[in-house]
Amino acid sequence: MSWLRLLKQERFLIVAVIGCFVAYGTEHEILHAGKTASIIAAAVLIGVIILASTRVAHHAEVLAHKVGDPYGTMILTLSAVAVEVLILAIMMSNSNSPTLVRDTIYSAVMLDINGILGLAALLGGLRHGEQPYNDDSSRTYSVMILTAMGISMIVPEFIPMDRWHYYSAFTICAMIALYAVFLKMQVGPHSYFFSYSYPRVARPATGTPAPHDEAEEEPAAISIGVILFGVLVIGFLAEFMSAFMDTGLEGAGAPPALMAVVVATISAAPEILTALRAALKNRMQSVVNIAMGASLSTVILTVPVMESIALYSGQPFVMAMTPVQTVMVAITLIVAAINLNDGQTNAIEGMTHFVLFATFVMLTLLGL
Repeated sequence: MSWLRLLKQERFLIVAVIGCFVAYGTEHEILHAGKTASIIAAAVLIGVIILASTRVAHHAEVLAHKVGDPYGTMILTLSAVAVEVLILAIMMSNSNSPTLVRDTIYSAVMLDINGILGLAALLGGLRHGEQPYNDDSSRTYSVMILTAMGISMIVPEFIPMDRWHYYSAFTICAMIALYAVFLKMQVGPHSYFFSYSYPRVARPATGTPAPHDEAEEEPAAISIGVILFGVLVIGFLAEFMSAFMDTGLEGAGAPPALMAVVVATISAAPEILTALRAALKNRMQSVVNIAMGASLSTVILTVPVMESIALYSGQPFVMAMTPVQTVMVAITLIVAAINLNDGQTNAIEGMTHFVLFATFVMLTLLGL
């Protein structure tokens, strides 16, 4: 692959790099210009971060196609979680909100299960009717998400503040143990839980390469390098974006969870596009793996990283969900358990999740 072609393909990352230099050179002027300028700058940087994250997701998708499921969707979800954890850690260093981590994880679960899965199943169902997948995967994901969120975001409500560090250390160990067993199962003897054998579709004999044929031409080393570089650039952009948002939203009466929703949306943006493409191609297994896998990875990987930071700094943050959040998570997981229990999705099931996502958006706007 020529360098000129590579630079053309990675124009979004080039824009992101330019954005870093511009933000670095104008940060003080923008912050002193007032709240309006800071909000506009933050919005622009959010757009640039999403553009950069789409390239990270693209190269994760290239690697995913090379290795196939279940390794493929694991790479996709881990790349998204890496971006989320990085942005979250940076924003935590600039924010005084003790609930940012909790609200971000909650928002990500709502966005992944109700937003991504709901919209994908709705659109895919309207086009293809019932869409098959391996129901072993959905059951495994559901019980893992319920366990991880129960341990890390419901039980902490009953832990006395003078013993938070003991339970925090336990939570770290529990999440690592859960993910280690899950990972061994996902890539080991139970890997078939997370895959589905689709009927082969004959390619037209036109001489035109299939979309993935071009992806296979990209060397894996380039994809890995771009992913690492992209995550680094996103980290720098997130630092400036966080400072601008803090200044712009100060005293503005914005919903308390707005910054958490922004973080969750940035990390999920590329996954939304990937899941929708998969649903429209009648590949619902990929949608289930992306939506449910991203939710599980967000909880089970973000919690130990952020809890470790809390233990190191000696500053605890609130992980226990509010009653409204607990109810929404409970309804979401119950609906998911019912909908994803028969090995087929349809538009009605997609609509139930999408209505729950709309409810989440409404509650966020109401400050709940």
